[in-house]
Amino acid sequence: MTALPFMLGALCVLAIAYRYYSRFLASRVVGLDPARRTAAHTLKDGTNYHPTNRWVLFGHHFAAIAGAGPLIGPVLAAQFGFLPGFLWLLIGVVLAGAVQDFMILFASTRRGGRSLAEIARQEIGPVAGLTTAIAILFIVIVALAGLGLAVVNALRDSPWGVFTIGCSIPLALFVGWYLYRFRKGRIAEASLLGVIGLLLAVFFGRVVAQGAWAPAFTLSARGVTLAMAAYGFVASVLPVWLLLCPRDYLSSYMKVGTIALLIVGVLWVNPVIQQPLVSRFAGGGGPIIPGTLFPFLFITIACGAVSGFHALVGSGTTPKMIDNEADIRPIGYGAMLMEGLVGITALIACCALYPADYFAINVTPEKFAGLGLAPVHLEQLAQQAGEPVAGRTGGAVTLALGMAQVFAGLPGMRHLLSYWYHFAIMFEALFILTTIDTGTRVARFILQEFLGKLYRPFERTDWLPGTLLSSALVVGAWAFFILTGSIATIWPMFGIANQLLAVIALCVATTVLVNMGRARYAWVTVAPMAFVATTTLTAGWQSVWQNFLPLTRQPGQAVLGWVNTGLTLFMMGCTGLMIGNSFLRWRRALMARAPAGKQGLSPVPFSA
Repeated sequence: MTALPFMLGALCVLAIAYRYYSRFLASRVVGLDPARRTAAHTLKDGTNYHPTNRWVLFGHHFAAIAGAGPLIGPVLAAQFGFLPGFLWLLIGVVLAGAVQDFMILFASTRRGGRSLAEIARQEIGPVAGLTTAIAILFIVIVALAGLGLAVVNALRDSPWGVFTIGCSIPLALFVGWYLYRFRKGRIAEASLLGVIGLLLAVFFGRVVAQGAWAPAFTLSARGVTLAMAAYGFVASVLPVWLLLCPRDYLSSYMKVGTIALLIVGVLWVNPVIQQPLVSRFAGGGGPIIPGTLFPFLFITIACGAVSGFHALVGSGTTPKMIDNEADIRPIGYGAMLMEGLVGITALIACCALYPADYFAINVTPEKFAGLGLAPVHLEQLAQQAGEPVAGRTGGAVTLALGMAQVFAGLPGMRHLLSYWYHFAIMFEALFILTTIDTGTRVARFILQEFLGKLYRPFERTDWLPGTLLSSALVVGAWAFFILTGSIATIWPMFGIANQLLAVIALCVATTVLVNMGRARYAWVTVAPMAFVATTTLTAGWQSVWQNFLPLTRQPGQAVLGWVNTGLTLFMMGCTGLMIGNSFLRWRRALMARAPAGKQGLSPVPFSA
């Protein structure tokens, strides 16, 4: 069984979905209006509200939403076999993930760039708004911890990786200054300089790793966490044009270019899918994900199919930079299809590894010893990568090796596997860090909105004391989870949090349609909401009883176990309350319209 038919099939399905389904959403469901002025123009302030070129903003948005989820989630879900993950990535992104992203970006753009919580308050009611704000705050912190942990596991004790990623930060500052101050509007020049700089960082990373500077760039897991926390704090405070937008735009070239090259590599090399279509761990007992294919496949894959985190970006930085409503279709729906393709290519790359090698890399040596498997090419892979790879849990190293093997199969690339491996590590880290900076900034906005109810100046995003304090609180919270948790505890909770936020976002999107008088199209959001709610609430309940509560009885894990249990139950409760409030709002809106329709009157006006 080879990868070629799966890749070709996925490309065809995604192209058809964008051509027809996204046009249906844009023209019939919401009615995008290119002549309508957006908040980027009406509220332009040069800091957060700033009209941005469609393709620059696409790069920023794609870089912000495409974090560790579409890379790490499919790798971890490969435990269940190749076919379940492939099908959910393809179906989920078309009918759920891209629909959610499009709808929330549209709703926020029409409402002056308001956050998801503010839209919920406006469209559903004050209780829903408060519930959403509190839930989002907890959910985004857990999500950032899950994403950040993948960076820690990939970059710890890796001077090559630390040097390369470290270079991307001053390079982004240079590109931002070049693009907005020195050579305004010269996008092609800035892009070329930025891409060349990133490639040089990969090349010289090996020189640094093998030289006298290696100890200076060799960080422990704690060191990587603290460095990442410092970056997240600074990125959430600086103006978007200086670091956030140019860094995300710059890394988007690497992301899109790498994915395109990986697709070409898969089509050219046509690697054999070594993983079984459905593995023996589909019924449970797997060494990576402690659960069964249903419902844990869906919370494990998470972002590659549907991601609640995207609703924060779609109601955070992106709507404040939309230049024209017509841009919502390619940025909202199109960028999510691109992320689904990222997840599919990641799944194919890791499934090209032999199952024994896959598990040897992606689980601890103690767990691997109990599987009864013998590694096939593990030592050869370690030699080619230039560093030990066994027991590097978290999925990042597994994916990097799978990608490197595909790239090395291209003509003339056989002896460059070590470069491709570290290029893939940089590729993954760029994905994740761009979500860390945007996510921290979005969480800061949410926290400031919430604290503004207690002390009015916090509502002003340009008030420096409030910006500094809220950013420090958000960064400190997600760094705590990384320092005290592991992939086995953080990733399931991340998946649950992420998917529950998607349920909340789809509730809000449905309410927006009902309040616009377009309830006949509400099925586009209700159907995915019902499915995601069913799978995620089931996974949350099983995780509490089977995974988190047992931690409370283990020495040194009691606090983490109670925190995970409490947060999971709290998020599930908030989601249930949100669904209930939304249902009552839909019922009231539809009943209010019914008499008007019988009398030949126009629908009751709601915000649009």
